[in-house]
Amino acid sequence: MQSDTVTRCAPSPTGYLHAGHAYAAGIAWLRARQDNGRFLLRIEDIDTTRCRPEFTDAIFEDLGWLGLNWEQPVRRQSQYFADYATALDSLRQRDLLYPCFCTRRQIQAEIAAAGQAPHGFEGVVYPGTCRHLTGAERETRRAAGEAYALRLDMAAACQQAGHWPLHWHDEVAGKQNVTPDLLIRGFGDVVLARKDIPASYHLCVSHDDALQGITLVTRGSDLFAATHLHRLLQALFDWPVPEYAHHHLLLDDSGERLAKRKNAPALRDQRAAGITPAELWQQVGLDPASFGV
Repeated sequence: MQSDTVTRCAPSPTGYLHAGHAYAAGIAWLRARQDNGRFLLRIEDIDTTRCRPEFTDAIFEDLGWLGLNWEQPVRRQSQYFADYATALDSLRQRDLLYPCFCTRRQIQAEIAAAGQAPHGFEGVVYPGTCRHLTGAERETRRAAGEAYALRLDMAAACQQAGHWPLHWHDEVAGKQNVTPDLLIRGFGDVVLARKDIPASYHLCVSHDDALQGITLVTRGSDLFAATHLHRLLQALFDWPVPEYAHHHLLLDDSGERLAKRKNAPALRDQRAAGITPAELWQQVGLDPASFGV
């Protein structure tokens, strides 16, 4: 009998998969299999400037070679920008979004002038410059064709989110409390739609996890802090809250985590060099027999 457990693997096709991706996919696939649940594959390709079709094709090929299978159809986020626009419009109607015309250089200059650079979970926290523009100023700049991102007014969002603290549960770290102070200091007015992309990772991943009925999110520990923000979005949209399991990251010989940008060996290259799926699973610390290879 099938259980209610639904897991997912959600890679971005901005390069070829490496062993770290295999490990993350394997963890999600195994959890679904152990619970006699469902495993979904989602392609997070909203960054149309960096994502390429050949990388998407390689994801299917690499995961299939490893012995994984998944439900069809596969959701490709780039095909659903209208869904994310609807979610953004909901926030806009509640006065929770504002246009930000600032460039990175302007933000850095303002922080330098203030003599401090408050750091949050994702780097320097935006100082809120465009939050103080009047409606007329915003419309004038829009009409002039200035590019802008859409930022979440974090303080206003926290006021509308419901009873505090919010909670989410991690299988390793236990119950986590989310507070307005943590969100404001840790994220500030986070971008939910970039100037060059009409959505953001945080919005899209929270939206799709709810839409697809994901009950268990398994992902790397580097995204642990982001879950606090995702919990806020779940509260704002009344989306269900899944269970989370943030696993450790695979490291290279120098102790750095495997990453595309640091040229981690691609699975396709390891395969061409003669490695077998069973050897790859052993390499990442998972039992090859669990995958039938």
